[in-house]
Amino acid sequence: MQALTNNSFHFNGQKHVYNGKVRDVYTLDSGLLVMVASDRISAFDHILPKGIPYKGQVLNQVATMFLNATKDIVPNWLVATPDPAVAIGVACEPIRIEMVIRGYLAGHAAREYKAGKRILCGVTLPEGLKENDKLPEPIITPATKADEGHDEDISKEDILAKGLVDPLIYAQMEQYTHALFERGTEMAAERGLILVDTKYEFGLHNGVVTLIDEIHTPDSSRYFYADGYQKRQDNGEAQKQLSKEFVRQWLIENGFQGLEGQEMPAMPDEFVHTISERYIELYERITGLTFQKADTENIVARIEHNVNAYLQNS
Repeated sequence: MQALTNNSFHFNGQKHVYNGKVRDVYTLDSGLLVMVASDRISAFDHILPKGIPYKGQVLNQVATMFLNATKDIVPNWLVATPDPAVAIGVACEPIRIEMVIRGYLAGHAAREYKAGKRILCGVTLPEGLKENDKLPEPIITPATKADEGHDEDISKEDILAKGLVDPLIYAQMEQYTHALFERGTEMAAERGLILVDTKYEFGLHNGVVTLIDEIHTPDSSRYFYADGYQKRQDNGEAQKQLSKEFVRQWLIENGFQGLEGQEMPAMPDEFVHTISERYIELYERITGLTFQKADTENIVARIEHNVNAYLQNS
């Protein structure tokens, strides 16, 4: 099994390349973007040393499903998926704010709460919560979108005070975020899962607020198994979850949280295989479909052929 990590593609009409932590985005002179979901995996804003086979395919196909399932809520950037690991869509002007929405006290929010904080991104949290409790209602905790380094928590008030987003556009983003989270929650519940928290990114296309990037994938979202959730909470047990939080926990246990002076631990092959299987498990659980592993013998040639064939015929 090969993993797609650091590769440069050559697509017809490309004029600019942006290499993200996980995705590589190629801008074409036609006004389209080619987004390649690599098998890189990041945690604590650092890329881990080994790629995870099939991870990019999982992310791309899960995101495609949810983008298609939410087009009635908000326009999105997606046009086609000519390869299992590739999405093609319209280029948008990114809005540099991540709309993070949380239905439960988990992950980053739980760590902040445990440290004594009761206000997160301007939102006051009630006393007496324990990790993974359901919040009284979903809350939006935005973050600034960083090209490099850590994304930073920010409040709605600071976003508007600093003029980072027009107030009318921000209000629309808030509305879309709640509606998307509600739809994602409903779809997860049909599959026996709880959508715990997630993030959405938006851009402007011809002045219209448009959903971009990925949604409801294991990289952007956290899922719990619904069966046994309340019993585990009542007993003070860890929740059974489908997300990459277990990767973060493994790193923490091995002395790494992305802080200065900390060294990234080596990843055993068994752990790489475990991560791959967990991503495939989420795909099958959330979609109800059997995962079809794409041919990985020559991933670069496969992707270039599929994308260029689509561009030539579209």
